[in-house]
Amino acid sequence: MRAVRYHGPGDVRLETVATPVPGAGEVLVEIKAAALCHTELHFLDGTLNLGVAPITLGHEGAGVIVDGDQRIGERVLLYYYSGCGGCEFCPSNEQLCGSLRSQLGFLSDGCLAKYVKVDARCAIPIGNLSFPAAAPVGCGVTTAVHAAKRGRLRSGEKVLILGCNGVGLHLVQLAKHLGCAVYATARKEIHLAKARSLGAITNFENLKADVIFECVGTRETMASCVGFGGMLAKRGRLVLLGYAQNHDFVCHPIPLIVFEQSVVGSVGATFDDAREAIDLVQKGVITTVLDSTIPLAQFSNLGIDKIRSSTCIGKIIVDNFDD
Repeated sequence: MRAVRYHGPGDVRLETVATPVPGAGEVLVEIKAAALCHTELHFLDGTLNLGVAPITLGHEGAGVIVDGDQRIGERVLLYYYSGCGGCEFCPSNEQLCGSLRSQLGFLSDGCLAKYVKVDARCAIPIGNLSFPAAAPVGCGVTTAVHAAKRGRLRSGEKVLILGCNGVGLHLVQLAKHLGCAVYATARKEIHLAKARSLGAITNFENLKADVIFECVGTRETMASCVGFGGMLAKRGRLVLLGYAQNHDFVCHPIPLIVFEQSVVGSVGATFDDAREAIDLVQKGVITTVLDSTIPLAQFSNLGIDKIRSSTCIGKIIVDNFDD
């Protein structure tokens, strides 16, 4: 089978590799749709160091179980964390532990290939949800669900989302559903227009937000949230999700102390978050935002290049693994 293989920063190749064979407790999933994530760009640029190479990229996928247990034929979403099973987090379905057994596209071969083997627990049923709609749930929606919990969103609060593409656009929908007044910023009008279509306010001044989701990760955007002139309200919560190479978060402690503000990080999602995200999409509370569909062979020029130029709106889907 062909797969998108990472060999190090700036070195990604479309290669032919053997079809994986599931072991005990694993299933083999035939991928029907995979979504590209901005994280793949971080790998290519060296912002994130996988530490494992070569490896097949891709952590947002949906498909059908074809081997490994009694669930053959079941339509599933891939939850891309597999915890150690023995720490304080794993028994509660947290899975975001410090000793992951595997992590699709990070520590183990991912879903930018026709087949992938995963921990059977990480193949979550999606019912009749379409594969293209389901694939981005694995990161784009689950990350939003987890971040909303980290931000302790409450109805009636003012919520500001910095960066509206992928996770940000799904956060807009979730915050609206939870009864919040949603404000959003983005660099490009195409993303602002999409945020407005989902119910966000994009033209505002002198906002003091109860919760800010920082999905960009630049020094400037992070600094705009805090400090005496920042956009975070008294007792507000700043949730950091974005990151960029060589951008530090610099903040003087006095405003945080005086205004009793909180800064928290949010990464990925728990197993329960993933199941909740699927339910929200199945019920129509959240609609996965899809940009375009490409074959695996066009991963770089139609996929990564479009993400890099910020010309996509939502997720790019890969659905042809044969040509």
